[in-house]
Amino acid sequence: MTTATLIEPRADAGQRVGWRGWLALVVLMLPVLLVSVDNTVLSFALPAIALDLEPTSAQQLWIIDAYPLVLAGLLVTMGVLGDRFGRRRMLLIGATGFGIVSALAAFAPTAALLIAARAGMGVFGAMLMPSTLSLLRTVFTNRDQRRLAIAIWAAGFSAGAALGPVVGGILLEHFSWGSVFLMAVPVLVPLLVLVPLLVPESRDPHPGRIDPVSIVLSMAALVPIVYAIKEFAVHGIVGLAPALFGVGVLFAVLFVRRQLRLETPMLDMALFRRGSFSGAILVNLLSVIALVGFLFFVAQHLQLIVGLSPLEAGLALVPGLVAMIAAGLLVVPLAKRFSSRVIVPAGLAVSVLAYVTIAVTAQDGEVWVLSLAFVALGIGIGMAETVSNELILSSAPPEKAGAASAVSETAYELGAVLGTAVLGGLLTALYRGSLVLPDGVPAEAAEAARETLAGAVAAGRELDPGMAQQLRDAAAHAFDAGVGVTALIGAGLIVIAAVIAATTLERTASASEH
Repeated sequence: MTTATLIEPRADAGQRVGWRGWLALVVLMLPVLLVSVDNTVLSFALPAIALDLEPTSAQQLWIIDAYPLVLAGLLVTMGVLGDRFGRRRMLLIGATGFGIVSALAAFAPTAALLIAARAGMGVFGAMLMPSTLSLLRTVFTNRDQRRLAIAIWAAGFSAGAALGPVVGGILLEHFSWGSVFLMAVPVLVPLLVLVPLLVPESRDPHPGRIDPVSIVLSMAALVPIVYAIKEFAVHGIVGLAPALFGVGVLFAVLFVRRQLRLETPMLDMALFRRGSFSGAILVNLLSVIALVGFLFFVAQHLQLIVGLSPLEAGLALVPGLVAMIAAGLLVVPLAKRFSSRVIVPAGLAVSVLAYVTIAVTAQDGEVWVLSLAFVALGIGIGMAETVSNELILSSAPPEKAGAASAVSETAYELGAVLGTAVLGGLLTALYRGSLVLPDGVPAEAAEAARETLAGAVAAGRELDPGMAQQLRDAAAHAFDAGVGVTALIGAGLIVIAAVIAATTLERTASASEH
């Protein structure tokens, strides 16, 4: 395989690749693992960041969400630009910028500067993700090989999200919280060396003109909507949140209308008329909300209530990580025999058990129960992500692979935002509403305890042992009570995803091979 610029081959060309193609897949998995790990590693680093930088509850959510919010706003734009200017080129630019800004984030002295660095990481991360999935279409032209490659990609994406707490635990056991950002540098250096050697350039041979208006409209739609959802979760339906949501919806309508009128649209809206494409996008979105929301509260429970170290908490979730990877790979042969309408709902039914288990045992919260619940969650998420991503990429023509991949990634990143904002925000509201502070807690400590669970733990360190224990017990009770309700909401989201899969995905096992 040469490194010269290639015209995108036909999806049905059928030429099988050798070891060089599979090595290219390994290289393309590096940014996948990095970006997906980055989405959840902060769930475990957040307690250390909260104790060091002392962010408010809103800043605490923004530290996590600034990165996926910017990603969600730029993915479609970057995917389209990759189709036009070269997907490999966008991948290399994104990798360079991501590594530099990650290093800056590692040494951020304040919460505000850390949020800004996370936003900068989102800009370059948006260049990485659509390129990796769309380049698989260049490397793997044989259908069976491409399906397996996408399964490995999807398993890596899902597993990376689960691996975040483990990586975070290992790093935080020995280093400061900044180490979770510095890990990007050694991962991206080999990518910059090997991608030009192993991965051919590809682009749309007939890209049409760039439409700046569509680019602005897409960002003007996504950013206000996601920001408004975050504000709803933290503050309720007050302030500017309803207006921002309305503005986002308005720009979304204008974006769709413009795409329908353009001769060469930035995003082909005809894709959304295909039931499997739209259904797979929604399954992707809801699955990631459930995964990230689960990790948001489990990470805090294991560290701040049970008292595990970051490494111990991460290792408690390793069985779920293994289950997610195994499910993502084992679903490939099953997809040849059974309809997607059967496989995905069956897997998601197992994931529902995870959230129901958490809801029933929230006040106990034993480590082995949480670990087993994550195994159940991982099985369903691993299966759903593999099948849905394969359907998304197969539904789009090869020359539009970047745009289709960007839509898939947008769903993932939006799900990451909503997982923290909706389930995390709901949990925060329930925690505050049910927290009953013991008598005699100083005003400053009481204010910190009402903000977050981490605030209560930190405030307890300044009190006498007896009062500190009472405060921690009250905070733990309020947090776990909120987890019980939040878990039921999470179970409902997975049920909705299963219903969508059962009614919209392909009816036959081979339908996705068109």
